[in-house]
Amino acid sequence: MQRSSRPPGSDEPRTIDYVPKEELDRALEENERLQRQIERLKQENERLRRELEAALRASKRQAAPHSRGKPKDDAKKPGRKKGHQQATRPTPSHVDEEIKVPLPEHCPHCGGDVEHEGWETQFQEEIVRRKIVRRFDIEMGRCRRCGRRVQGRDAAQTSDAVRVGKVQLGPEALALAAILNKQMGLSLERTQQALAYGFGLMVSRAGLYRALARMARRAEPTYQSLVKVARQSRYNCADETGWKVGGWLQWLHVAVSEEVTVYAIRPGRGYEQMIVILGRDYAGFLIHDGYASYYQFQFCFHQTCLNHLLARCAKMIEIASPSAAAFPLAIQALLETSLDLRDRYEQGEISERGLRIAQGRLEAQLDRTLDTTCRNEANRRLENHLDHERPWLFSFLDCPGLDATNHQAELALRPMVVTRKVWGGNRTWAGAHTQEVMLSVLRTCWQQDKDPFPRLVSLLHAPRAMLLDLVPGGEAVRGPPLLPSGSPL
Repeated sequence: MQRSSRPPGSDEPRTIDYVPKEELDRALEENERLQRQIERLKQENERLRRELEAALRASKRQAAPHSRGKPKDDAKKPGRKKGHQQATRPTPSHVDEEIKVPLPEHCPHCGGDVEHEGWETQFQEEIVRRKIVRRFDIEMGRCRRCGRRVQGRDAAQTSDAVRVGKVQLGPEALALAAILNKQMGLSLERTQQALAYGFGLMVSRAGLYRALARMARRAEPTYQSLVKVARQSRYNCADETGWKVGGWLQWLHVAVSEEVTVYAIRPGRGYEQMIVILGRDYAGFLIHDGYASYYQFQFCFHQTCLNHLLARCAKMIEIASPSAAAFPLAIQALLETSLDLRDRYEQGEISERGLRIAQGRLEAQLDRTLDTTCRNEANRRLENHLDHERPWLFSFLDCPGLDATNHQAELALRPMVVTRKVWGGNRTWAGAHTQEVMLSVLRTCWQQDKDPFPRLVSLLHAPRAMLLDLVPGGEAVRGPPLLPSGSPL
C-alpha cells in the first residue's frame, strides 16, 4: 500500500510513502472497534439521560411522594373473591339507646296497605360530639405550723393552678391531642381543627404546644429510664434522618431494642450525638447501615445492614455494562445465599454444624471475590466498602436470632419522615425535646402492644412526675412519684 503527499500550491515533485498492509489492517480494525465503542457509549449515555430525567420528574411530583411506580400488570382485582362470606362488624355488647321503627301506613312503592310480619334488629355505633365542662370548687387553707398555703386536689385535676391558669384542658383531650400530633403526625393546626370539629373544643395552637410540653416534663423520668434500658439491651437497631429545628437542618436519631424505642434530636449525626442514647460503653450488638460513625462504638459487636448492600448492588446492576455488572451480581448472590442459609437453619433444615460449614465456604468465596481487581470506579467503591465491612457482614450467622438488617430502625423513622413532609419539624429546641420524649413513649407503647391513651391520662392526673409501666422491671403506672413533692414540672 502506498500514499502520496505534496504541499498544496507547491510545484515540488510529489513524494510517495509506502504503508505496510498489516499496519493498515490493524488501523482499520482499531478504527472499527472505536466506532463500535463510541456507538455503545452514545446509547448508554442516552439511556442514562432518560433515566435521570425521569428521576428528576418523579422527585418533583409532590402529589404522590411515596409512589412505587407503575401498577403491576398482573395486579389482583380489588374487593372480595367470589364465595367469600361478607364481613360484618361484631354485635355490640351493650345498647345505650333503643329506637322503635314502625312500619309506614302505606307501601312506598304502590300505596297499598302493609301487613306486619315481624321485627329485625339493626345496630349503630356513633360518637357523641359533646364537650364536658367541669368546675372544681377548691378549698384553700394555711398550715398552722409552717404557714404555707394548702389546697385540696381531686383525682380528676391535672394542675393546681388557679386564677390566671384556672381554665384548662382535660386529661383525655390532651392525651388525644398528643396522639394526633406526635403519633399520627398531624400539625398543631390540624390537631386544633380535629378537636374543634370532633368535640366542639376550641383551643389555640400555642395552648396545645404548652400543654404538650407539660406532658413531656411529666414523662421525663420514663424517657430517662427508656434510655437506660436501651443501653443495657442485648441489641439495638440504629438509624438517623434529617430533622428541622428552627428551620435549620438537625438530625433525628433512633435506637430500637427488644423492648423499647428511644428517639433523640441532636445537631449532628456523628458519634458524639449517637452516644446520647447508647452511651460510650455500649457492649451489645449494634445493627446499622454501615455509617462510619457507628464503628466508633469500640466495645460492641456490629452487624451491617444487608438490605442496604442488596439495594446498592441492584442499582449498580441496573446501570452498569454487562462486564461491570459481574461484580455486583456476584456480591448480590453471596448476600442472598447468606440470608437463605439463615432461613434454612431457623426452619431446622440444616444443623448447627452444617451452618458453620456452609458459612465457612461462603466467607471463603466472598474473600476470593474481593481479591479481584475492579477496573470500574463504582465497583472499586463497593469493593472498598465491603473490605471495611467484611468482619461484620455475617454476624447474624455467628449469632442466630440476630437481625441481618436495621429494618426496625427504618420502620421507626418512617412515620417521622412523613411528619417532616407535613409540618417540617420543630421551631425551638424545647419543642424538639418534647418531640423526642413523647415519640419515645408513644412508640414504645406501640412496640409493647400497650394502649397509650390511659397512660397519658395517668401522667396528667398525677400531681408529680411518675414512671410509666413501659420500663421492664420498673414501677407500675400507679407507683410512687420519682420527684419529691413541690418539684417543678
